[in-house]
Amino acid sequence: MNWQNTSGRYNAVSISLHWLMLVLIIAVYACIELRELYPKGSDPREALKMWHFMLGLSVLFLVLLRLFVRFTSGATPAITPPLVKWQAMLAKVAHIALYGLMVGMPLAGWLILSLSGKPIPFFGLELPALASENKDLAKVIKEIHETAGTVGYVLIGVHAVAALFHHYILRDTTLSRMLPGKRRR
Repeated sequence: MNWQNTSGRYNAVSISLHWLMLVLIIAVYACIELRELYPKGSDPREALKMWHFMLGLSVLFLVLLRLFVRFTSGATPAITPPLVKWQAMLAKVAHIALYGLMVGMPLAGWLILSLSGKPIPFFGLELPALASENKDLAKVIKEIHETAGTVGYVLIGVHAVAALFHHYILRDTTLSRMLPGKRRR
């Protein structure tokens, strides 16, 4: 797999990680939303919560890999035609917010479990606690985590709509740089 960006496309690793993470993030959100269909304490509800935790931690580990690839793969592929300054600045802010969400949300979840004195499941392993038990602080961080989750819906939606707007309305290469396969515009 290619680790270096070209002038017009992201590398295959970045593209693969982008789309894999989209699927994982959808699964993370689906697990936490679907748990509401089951009564508290029921096996399906607990299983969905466990999958939410494990998939969320998977997002954390993959985004760290993605950041490593991003900083070692060369210059970001150019958008043709180039964005106007305010669009470029807004895109940069949105990407920073998305990366903050992908790092911060799983860490907050890990911290919530730690502060609640609960195990941190990860595909048959139990990860170490990040802090000692403090249920009051766990409640505060849980509220922040839930609010950030709602903000995440908006950020992800805006990101997707912006990519489609650039692709179909402005007809620039914003989206095609990240699409799988050998796309040319």
